[in-house]
Amino acid sequence: MTKLILAAFFAFQQTPKIDRLAWLQGCWETSSPQRTIEEQWTSPLAGSMIGMGRTVRAGKLVEYEFVIIREQSDRLAYEAHPSGQPSAVFLSNTATDEMVVFENPEHDFPQKVGYQRMGADSLLAWIEGNDKGKPRRIEFAYRRATCGAK
Repeated sequence: MTKLILAAFFAFQQTPKIDRLAWLQGCWETSSPQRTIEEQWTSPLAGSMIGMGRTVRAGKLVEYEFVIIREQSDRLAYEAHPSGQPSAVFLSNTATDEMVVFENPEHDFPQKVGYQRMGADSLLAWIEGNDKGKPRRIEFAYRRATCGAK
């Protein structure tokens, strides 16, 4: 019995961490009268997930970002390529079946990027850190959306 428990424990430990973020895959959207923000994530495959996002105001694209989350040693790396800004890499400090938080204390703003599953069809994303010496947090309350439906 002890061998069976140990085998199950080691099998769980060998599961790639990226699989724990499968809840992030799919399309997500948040909108207000001022703007619409969309994110789309691929399923975990080969130790990675690819994401893209865009922000639209008054029918015009104002920001976009390409992201890869990849396994890196014993952590996950969030490599962001935002429009008009240099790329940045944030490393996971938390990665569970419900939440992931990445951080890069050397980055200007944000220093943290997080996602938390709030149910099957809702997601809270945030960026936070110090911005010009003051703490700042921006939250995005996403709902699951149908990919490509417009």
